[in-house]
Amino acid sequence: MTNVHDIEVKDEWFKPKEKDIAKAENVVRPSLSYWADAWRRLKKNKLAMFGLFFLIFLGLAAIFVPMFSPHSVTTTDLPNQNKAPSMNNWFGTDEMGRDVFTRTWYGARISLFVGLMAAIIDVTIGIIYGGISGYKGGKVDLFMMRIIEILYGLPHLLVVILLLVVMEPSLTTIIVALTITGWVGMARIVRGQVLQIKNYEFVTASKSFGAKTFRIIRKNLLPNTMGPIIVQMTLTVPSAIFAEAFLSFLGLGIQAPYASWGVMANDALPVILSGYWWRLFFPALFIAITMFAFNVLGDGLQDALDPKLRG
Repeated sequence: MTNVHDIEVKDEWFKPKEKDIAKAENVVRPSLSYWADAWRRLKKNKLAMFGLFFLIFLGLAAIFVPMFSPHSVTTTDLPNQNKAPSMNNWFGTDEMGRDVFTRTWYGARISLFVGLMAAIIDVTIGIIYGGISGYKGGKVDLFMMRIIEILYGLPHLLVVILLLVVMEPSLTTIIVALTITGWVGMARIVRGQVLQIKNYEFVTASKSFGAKTFRIIRKNLLPNTMGPIIVQMTLTVPSAIFAEAFLSFLGLGIQAPYASWGVMANDALPVILSGYWWRLFFPALFIAITMFAFNVLGDGLQDALDPKLRG
């Protein structure tokens, strides 16, 4: 057995390895920005990509199908009332002989418009209110948060129904009713993010250079809070769509002869037991798939935009 003390130690064993300049300068992995890396991770989530592509398809079809369809959304055709799905009417017809396929895509246009407008208004008010509250702090934050707590304590659906009862039912009324207290959740999220970021070094540097409050919020704070804002927005849109469908189902939303998914479901309910299943099935199916698409996209964005998962 060889004793380790008898082994001859050679100097060449301890020589530093020669550097290969060509290999050292090679970029093993390209540098990615925050948003490029988020998109790379989002593409790996198959469910989230399904949700994204379905929503893109839904938006394009909602715009173009009613424009090029040979059937009218409002024109009645009584001889063809309550016809089952066929090659001429893919989703069948309703009690007025109107094509359910065309009305379904027109309903998608209304529902998506309400959802997107409600989300945009919620985001705008929530960012401004929550940003100012979190950045100012102190008594300003205390006063502004008390207002939010009062609004948060009000039953959202009850407030919406009361407004729709008092005001004349219309598309504008629905959007106003949905956003009257809908921005509260966004404001709380933005405030929480701003409270964490406002003491960072780059914010302190901006203050030392005399930057004004709105510039600091716009240039320094908001770009670093966009991840949670985008995720919250993807959850606000389906909530608004479902609320509009529910209100239209109750008769407080879009009025005849125009269509939304909720209006179509409401019209189909009295005749569902008569065997006209297609009148309720298709609008309900699109509501369900749209809710699913927004939710899986929101979950995917939450993972993709999480800075802790970068790597």
